[in-house]
Amino acid sequence: MHLARRRTGQLAAQLIARHYATQQASSPPPRQSLSPATVALRDRLIHGERYALSQAITLVESSRHDHRIEASRLLSSILSETHSDSRTFRIGLSGPPGVGKSTFIEQFGKLLLDEGHRVSVLAIDPSSSRTGGSILGDKTRMPMLSRDERAYIRPSPTRGSLGGVARNTAEAMMLCEAAGFDICLVETVGVGQSETTVAEMVDMHGKGSVYLCRQAVSIGVDGAHRSMCLSMVGGLGGDELQGMKKGVVELADMIVVTKADGGLLPAARIAQQEYTSALKFVQPRFPEWRPQVIRASSKHVDDIKQVWRKMSDYRETIIVCSFGLMSACTDTGRLDEIRSMQRIRWMWNQVSAHLLQRLREDGMVRRRAQSFEPLVASGKMAWGDAAEQLIQTFLSQKTL
Repeated sequence: MHLARRRTGQLAAQLIARHYATQQASSPPPRQSLSPATVALRDRLIHGERYALSQAITLVESSRHDHRIEASRLLSSILSETHSDSRTFRIGLSGPPGVGKSTFIEQFGKLLLDEGHRVSVLAIDPSSSRTGGSILGDKTRMPMLSRDERAYIRPSPTRGSLGGVARNTAEAMMLCEAAGFDICLVETVGVGQSETTVAEMVDMHGKGSVYLCRQAVSIGVDGAHRSMCLSMVGGLGGDELQGMKKGVVELADMIVVTKADGGLLPAARIAQQEYTSALKFVQPRFPEWRPQVIRASSKHVDDIKQVWRKMSDYRETIIVCSFGLMSACTDTGRLDEIRSMQRIRWMWNQVSAHLLQRLREDGMVRRRAQSFEPLVASGKMAWGDAAEQLIQTFLSQKTL
């Protein structure tokens, strides 16, 4: 099935092409009506009711077919009601366990609340590959934010999704914005060097892994798919060469060395030097912004304020201002382009996920898979050949 997963994009393209061969591509999709219960849920959500937000996120996270259909209609209705979301700021944060993500979010969130913002936190927790369970304990490490009515914290399991986020994180983020939260923080699992899926969802992404030899947070950009990155990396994990590896560091626009206090301050200074040196080998994403390296401690409010000022500077320089025209700042500018590209990417991600699920649930595919599995297990049949035949079995009987 691993090869089948890789070919899901090709499968999606074939089915989409087959569908549009029989109708005009310019035909608008039919407008689906919402059930009365979902209409009431949407109205409560748009008016900022927190319980309605939790219900809506539960709906989009459900794997039931009827729930998926209703969730899609709900999201379409919300987009038509609140078409412009350019006032929101999406920030992703990543890092290995114990790097200080929750502590940083707690202090950073308090600062944002004091400045009049409404903050939502989507905390992604890893699911067990053996049992499928998840602790979902990140919320307990943010007690002050949890008690504040201006903040909303929602833990979600990955359920096997790769990239450091859950399958429906993008939809949950849209729901938070519809409920009136103008800053959305996404705390990813982020334990590897290539978990950058969250970069396709946010304006400011956090990707985490162990790169240099100290605690750090990196902020970066991924072309037109997102705007800014915030990532935390753990201590004693390598040397300067790790900072040069492809992955999150090549996307970084700002590095914040965390836990820069007390006995860790000398180590933080060394990490700052190493990151500064490593970034010399990385070409910046935009000529208007050269990656910076600063130190910060979550214990010091002034340090948190400094991080927020740098984020705001970046947002004004790259996101809000028109790309390449620093004198032509607008209310949307580059951000609208980034969001548009993200929505297209989300569409194809959903196509891939739903097609893979339909393939696995198909009766004929399942029967053929059961006959192939003993042959593949014994080495009498190549797994690639088995995967190809399963895909062709699915394609031969399916139309959109």
